[in-house]
Amino acid sequence: MEYSHLGNLVFENAQKFGQKVALRYKNTESNKWEDITWVDLRDKVKQAAYSLIEIGTKENDKVGIFSQNMAEIVEVDLALQAIRLTAVPMYATSSTAQIEYIINDAEIEVIFVGEQYQYDRALEALRNSKTLKKIVAIDKSIDLKGEEAAITYEEFMKRGAESATAPEIFKDRMSRLSLDDLATLIYTSGTTGEPKGVMLSHANYAQAIKIHDLRLTNVKDKLTSLCFLPLSHVFERAWLYYCLHKGVEISFNLDPKLIQDTLKEVRPNMMCAVPRFWEKVYSGVNEKIETFPSFLQKLTLHAIKVGEKRNLEYKRFDKPVPALLELRYQFYNKTLFRLLKKVIGIENGMLFPCAGSQLANEVNIFLHSVGINIVVGYGLTESTATVSCYNPYNKNYDIDSVGDIMPEVLVKIGENDEILLKGGTITKGYYKKPKANEESFIGDWFRTGDAGKITPEGRLIMTERIKELFKTSNGKYIAPQHVENKLVIDKYIEQVAIIGDQRKFVSALIIPAYGAVKAYAEAKNIEYRSMEDLLKNENIINLFWDRINQCQKDLATYEQVKKFTLLTKPFTSENGELTLTLKLKRKVIYQNYANEIEAMYV
Repeated sequence: MEYSHLGNLVFENAQKFGQKVALRYKNTESNKWEDITWVDLRDKVKQAAYSLIEIGTKENDKVGIFSQNMAEIVEVDLALQAIRLTAVPMYATSSTAQIEYIINDAEIEVIFVGEQYQYDRALEALRNSKTLKKIVAIDKSIDLKGEEAAITYEEFMKRGAESATAPEIFKDRMSRLSLDDLATLIYTSGTTGEPKGVMLSHANYAQAIKIHDLRLTNVKDKLTSLCFLPLSHVFERAWLYYCLHKGVEISFNLDPKLIQDTLKEVRPNMMCAVPRFWEKVYSGVNEKIETFPSFLQKLTLHAIKVGEKRNLEYKRFDKPVPALLELRYQFYNKTLFRLLKKVIGIENGMLFPCAGSQLANEVNIFLHSVGINIVVGYGLTESTATVSCYNPYNKNYDIDSVGDIMPEVLVKIGENDEILLKGGTITKGYYKKPKANEESFIGDWFRTGDAGKITPEGRLIMTERIKELFKTSNGKYIAPQHVENKLVIDKYIEQVAIIGDQRKFVSALIIPAYGAVKAYAEAKNIEYRSMEDLLKNENIINLFWDRINQCQKDLATYEQVKKFTLLTKPFTSENGELTLTLKLKRKVIYQNYANEIEAMYV
């Protein structure tokens, strides 16, 4: 099968699928879901392409997309691909300084913004940037504040409809589409330095689509997918392109805070999510179980155990399930498990890709036990997302792994157990960063910066980010994310940063789940004047010790937290402590909480 340029995708599929629904979005004015058919999408993409030509964009220009997930940004994105331009997505929560860096580095002249927050940041950038010339505002309610360089999306689309010259230029550019064209420039989060623009070509995406076809053989055009993660994240973006390629109906979740409501409205077959989403599901279910009467609590825990035994000990290995066990499972699957999935909104779920960081084993086992088909995977922006993932139709997955290595992706383990990659999905490098490119490749093998190993079955086990490994003063190596994953599944712990580099023991900065702590205080009649006061209460400290010791009981003694500090405000990207993909910026956290850290080692 030929895998073509993304610029051709919508035009080919419009012929194939016609009036079938391609995209769904919620109209913010009517509060109703509306459909865009493949024919509609083709027409909108062509008009957006005409408009891009009309406002003066040139081949190989970089165009910014600074927005939440919206149907309009897909129209724009596909239009960019069709006329040999490059999409530069930015996180909707980015600060002015963050987008200014990208605008200047990529020399962006045109930027599309979703809502007022993004418009205001872009307007500030416009006044400081030497390159930015035009802002296109998508949401109709955006106040343009009289800015001459800004136009509405409606006005933008009109320009294409009225253009006399754009159609001919469009045809010419379409005729010269090449897989070597730069499709996207995606800036990494920058956990250890300034962001770098990862160059992904149409050849990279074509190969990514091909290997997913080989792995995900049951993904058909009859299925539905919910677009939840930001499209500025390579995981969701590559999945979007794959779903478009397959003709899957895609619904958009506009606001991440509304995902629980959106799930119940859409009830999708598929949805990408990061581990934190499923960790919250796991914590929420366990919290609910704790409120059940004794009999129902025992019944629910028994049901989960039955599911674990049936799905992980038998079905996973294609072994015949004992008749009584199968009978019990089917009863629970049609009652408790179905109710659980219905409450979440995933009772129609077929597969749920999960990547971005490591999923705790406890959460993974629980989800598979209740029949939620989590497809755990591993990848990077530089690998056009997936390097490995569970084979959802081969039940013999390994809980300790991040899945089977994808077809046609070459993986080997280098010095210091570093995972090295080669193949058609691997970036040719970082935009205008020759030194970073030199450091990131050993010959033609890309250095991931992640440590891992390959099992005899061809599965990849990721152990830790090499740069994040630290050694205690006693000479013991600690993988902080491994310890953090053990703790963060507790309902009272929202975030945690493990400390211990060149220290005598491991400690932790903990962001409590403030609501859960308040509820506990109320139930135990603990009086307090402020959150700071509450978190210093001896009863709360003892509660956290009990929870921490329970979570870390399987860790080696030298890995276990010996002291901790409860913090009154969360780590955020706004204060520089998290990347925009919500990974910890450890150096910043260590600097910001230097006094609290030192106090634990006095």
